[in-house]
Order: sequence, then structure tokens, then C-alpha cells
Amino acid sequence: MSQTVDRALSILPLLAEGPADLGRVADRLGVHKSTALRLLRTLHEHGLVHRQADQRYRLGARLFALAQQAVESLDIREIAHPHLVALNEQCGHTVHLAVHEEDEVVYIDKVDSRYPVRMYSRIGKPVALTVAAVAKLLLADLPEPERRALAERLDYPPYTARSTPHATAFLAELAAVREQGWATDLGGHEESINCVAAPVRGTDGRVVAAMSVSAPNVVVTADELLTLLPLVRRTADAISREYSGKPPTEEAPA
Repeated sequence: MSQTVDRALSILPLLAEGPADLGRVADRLGVHKSTALRLLRTLHEHGLVHRQADQRYRLGARLFALAQQAVESLDIREIAHPHLVALNEQCGHTVHLAVHEEDEVVYIDKVDSRYPVRMYSRIGKPVALTVAAVAKLLLADLPEPERRALAERLDYPPYTARSTPHATAFLAELAAVREQGWATDLGGHEESINCVAAPVRGTDGRVVAAMSVSAPNVVVTADELLTLLPLVRRTADAISREYSGKPPTEEAPA
């Protein structure tokens, strides 16, 4: 029975390459056409394979529906949390996870610093869109017309002297973030707090969440915090792989 299941499952990646006729399926599996036909009929009955008018087979609509349902049921917070805890244990600083919901970027998880100085951020609280590193990553991934429209309707509070001053500067920063694949907030929201962030991506490569490490100047300087960027990016990549179901790969370069 396990061999039958293995053969049936082997058909799916073949058809992902494009429609194939019975002969090609049989050849790829190394079985007689009657065996291949029996497997294809079973997959067809379950909606995983569809037979076209030209007698070739392609992936069925139900397979795509199941894939979409599986993606929608994934809990990014549940997947990310062990990685956030591991990062916190390595660096000792506060770690956040945030997502973009409608016109807000909201923290959905947080692991507190091991130091007495704590961040005032909390789960469920929106972040400052124009300065927060996680917000820059999530908004930078929007299509250009959406980025521009959003930037033009935002206010630009002068939290500190380093805060983003206006839409033109914000769009330029989002373009840079989109190009480099990471973001910072170096005293833009609070003079004494610095942050580095990296994106978590889904199966289509789009940014589904952003994670960050934050620390006050009394604990580490901005330059010292930036040395953690490779570790932050590796953690985000590990979450991305698990979320999208991709096999482990070599670590991203620093």
C-alpha cells in the first residue's frame, strides 16, 4: 500500500510541470500504463487531478483549494514564536513580531528583554507607521501605487529629530528597504531606542510579517545592535521556510 501511495504522490510534482499524457506518467513512474491509469483515476475521483479534452492530465482545482485552505489556516505567530524565543535567548534583547492589518501594523508577539530596562510595546498595540522598522518592511512590500497613496495620507509626527519628516522621505526610505530586504529604526520613535528588522515571507515571496530586535542605548549602541542583523535575518528566513513549507537551505550571507 505504501508503494501505491508513493507512486500516486509522485504524479503530482510531474503534473506541476504541466499537463502530461498517460504514457508520460507511466514512464516517469516506471510502471505499466494500466497501473498509471488506475492511480490517475483515483486522484481524479478526489479532484486532485483533472483529465483534459485532449486526454492529458493536469493538477485538479481541489488541490489548489486545499493548498489555499492550508495557507489560510497557518498561524504565523504559532510558527514564529519558538524562533523568537531562541533569538531572544541568543541576544538577550526584546524581540517583536508584527503584521499589517488594514491601515495598521500591529504587534502580535513579543519576547521581553532579559535586562531590567523594558520596552513599552505590547501585543495588540499598533506601531508608529512612519518610523517603526517592522512597519517599513510591511509597507515597502505593498505595490507602488498603494505605497504612494498610503504615504500621502499619513501624518508624520516629529517623535524625535530622526523621525521621517514627510511623504517624499518616507517613500524614499521604503524604496531602500524594499531593495535591501531589511529595515532599521535608529532613534526615530524614541531617542534612546534602536531596532533592526527582517521580513517573514510566504510561499509567493510576499511579506506576511516582520520581526525585529530592539534595545535601548543604555544596553547596546546602535552600531552594536546592527551587528545582530545577520542573526535577525537568518531567524526571519527560518520562520519563512517553516511558514511556507520549504525545505531548509544554506544560511543567508551576512
